[in-house]
Formats: sequence, C-alpha cells, structure tokens
Amino acid sequence: MNLRRWLTPGIGIKRWLLVIFAGLLLLALGVAHVIRQVTRDLQPGGPAQVLVDVVTLQFLPYPLRGLVVGMLGVTLAIVGAVRIIRVLMDPFRPTDGDQPLVEVIYQKRFLARGPRVVAIGGGTGLSTLLRGLKEVTSNLTAVVTVADDGGSSGVLRSELGIPPVGDIRNCIAALADAEPLMSELLQYRFPDPDGEPIATAELDADHGVRPEKGGLTGHAVGNLIIAALTAIEDGDFEEGVRQMNRVLAVRGRVLPVSPTPLTLHAHLQDGSEVVGQSVIARAEGIERIWISPGDVVASEDALAAIANAELIVLGPGSLYTSLLPSLLVPEVREAVVTSPAVRIFVCNVATQPGETQGYDLAAHIDALVAHTQPGIVDAVLANNDFDARVPAAWRAEAVRLRWPPSTTEVPRLILDELVDPENAHHHDPARLAASLLRLLDGERTRRRAGVARTA
Repeated sequence: MNLRRWLTPGIGIKRWLLVIFAGLLLLALGVAHVIRQVTRDLQPGGPAQVLVDVVTLQFLPYPLRGLVVGMLGVTLAIVGAVRIIRVLMDPFRPTDGDQPLVEVIYQKRFLARGPRVVAIGGGTGLSTLLRGLKEVTSNLTAVVTVADDGGSSGVLRSELGIPPVGDIRNCIAALADAEPLMSELLQYRFPDPDGEPIATAELDADHGVRPEKGGLTGHAVGNLIIAALTAIEDGDFEEGVRQMNRVLAVRGRVLPVSPTPLTLHAHLQDGSEVVGQSVIARAEGIERIWISPGDVVASEDALAAIANAELIVLGPGSLYTSLLPSLLVPEVREAVVTSPAVRIFVCNVATQPGETQGYDLAAHIDALVAHTQPGIVDAVLANNDFDARVPAAWRAEAVRLRWPPSTTEVPRLILDELVDPENAHHHDPARLAASLLRLLDGERTRRRAGVARTA
C-alpha cells in the first residue's frame, strides 16, 4: 500500500526515481566497458579469468545472466532509495508516529494544489465546513465574525478589550492537523472549583463562563492562548491570531473579519431593539440587524484572501449572529460582491429556536439579500435529505425547501444530501465539502462555456 502511495501521480517521486535509474544504468555501462577493456588481455583459463567468469555469471545461460543481475540491481536501488528517504525524512515524521510518512508528504503536496477557498461565518457551522474542506485543500481561509459577547469570549472582551475569540478558537481547532487531540485541548474548559457542572449546551455555545465565580472557571484553553499571544504581540489581535495559526500549524488560515470588536444590534418585529449577540441569538421575530461601530475597518488579510479566492462560501452557521455580522462590514461585503470567485451560500439544514424559528430556504435568502445586496451569491446549496436521526429534545425543525425567494436576482439552487445521518441538526463535513467541489467544477465549466459562446 505504501509503495503504491509513493508512486501516486502528483507526489513528485517517480520522475526522480527515473533519474536515479538512468544514472545507475549509465554507471553500470561505464563499469562494464572498463571491465571489458581490462579483461581483454587476460590469460585464458588463468586464475584472474576464472574469477572474472564467476563474477560475471558466465556459468549461467546468457539470457539468465542479465535477468539475475537486473533484478538484483533494482532490488538494491529500491532498498537504498527507501533507506535514504527514511533517514532524511525521519526528523520531520509526525511525533505521534501513527501516520505513515508517505501520507504526510502526499497530503502536503496534493492539498497544496487544491482550490483557493474562503469561508465566511462563525459558530459550529463554519467549524463543520472547515473539517470537510481541509481534507481536499490547504489553500483555505476562514474569515470569522468578532461580534460574540457571551461566555468566555465576552469576559475576555470585557476585561482585556480584545475581540471575541470563541469562534476563532473553534475554527483553529477544526483545521488543526492533530485533531481531535488538539481540539480537545483547545476546547477544554476549566471546571468550577465548587464542583457545579457546566451544562453541555453552555459549552457548545461558548456561554459556560460564570463571571461571578471569577478565576478560570469555564474559560476555554484556546481562548486563553489567543489572549496571551495578543498580549505578547503588544495588543495586536490580528498578529496574535496569526501566531496561533503558526504555532498549531493548521491547514489553511483563520482570520478575524476585523481587529475591532463588533457590537450587534437588532430591531424586532414588535418594535423593540436588543443589543448583543448572546441576546439576539435567543430573540424571536428579528426584522433587521446592524453593527457598531459603523466605520469598522476590515482585516487586510481577509480582504486579500477574498480577492484571491476561487471559491467563496457563505455559511453554514447562525444567520443573524454568525454570518451577517461579517457581511455587514462594508469592505468585506464589497469585496465579496466584486470578487470573480464562485460565490455560494450554504443554507443551514435546520432552523434555530428564536433566531430563525420558522424560516424556510427562501426566507434565509431574503434575509441575506436584505442585509447585503442582490447578486451577492451565484448559487445556493441546500440539503434535501430529511431522513437523518433527529436528536432528542430537539426544538428546531428541518429547513423547508420553499423556492424561489422574493429577491430580484434569484441565484441558482443546488440540492444535495448534506446532512449528518446521525444528527439532523448538523451538516456532514465530507458530504458538504464534496458537494461544494462539484458545484465549483460545474460553475467553472459554465463560465468557460459562456466565454466560448461570447468569443
């Protein structure tokens, strides 16, 4: 199995094996020529001639001599090459030793030629997407919202003045090569010293911190590391996140949408206004949201990644509290709208109690366009598999496929089986990544066909 992997197209081994073989062949021809010249004047039947006859296998039939020598030469060449590679590459072998070295090289070489993908959003949905995409490309950038104000992120934001780090931590954990071990480390929360349990729901939502307890109670290790790196970099949050990416050697990059903390505001259908991501996530009847400060500056790295992308993925994730806050940053929205990349909105597989309760597919698109502008995406990708297992005590419901939306420019709709068969609340990472790549290839073909017709 390992030998076949070494010879896989694209890994860059076969061409150099051929060069080595050609060199050894020329060397053998040179040695044979020297031996021929030296032995021409040997006394027939003498000791030297007998020794030469034995070494050159003269006692075997002529065709068999070349076969035996050739097989021996190939065997020695392969053994030698493998041993040399092993000696040279052992210092770079993964420390856990579980993954063969050839798999590591294959991943690095193969994934480096994957499409340039930018994923915009936050929360659990974006982390799920990244876990699938990191298996097909390392040219991956996650642009993450910085509007969270609850839990560990909220406490660090209040005490240290840094943007919220919870969604950034989740995405870095998803892209780490050592996942799930690294994920377990970054997601570990310090327990309550009084022994009071922190509910699983609180952990999932990053709302497990209890400020009244003080100390480290409920703080995630990953949040504290990012905060520490920011302090080491003299308060430069973007540089702190860059260093976090480097320290963990993630596949791709995780970037904050802005170095400035955002505050999320919402106007509800009953006429009231609420402030804060953690409050808005539980609100019903959201009519409109906006962010402050209104003149927030986008991350330069994020804008550069969007401009260089081949595929831009919006979502999945909480519509009002994870995805839209990033698109409400004017520079980011303009960069997405003007990008020549294929732009795809991935709709959630399920509604969220409060925030998108009762929303169908068309309602998601209407809300997206109302807060951005028509034509922001080329296509919409939605799930059409409704046979997944529904978790117990699940208050949400599957997103119904009502179509088209009321927007003036209706994007193309692509339906596929995207849901995790064991959890109707979540996307399946592998299914989602595969579907996005098929959609990207199809859109490229459509565009090439359009250019050909125009020409």
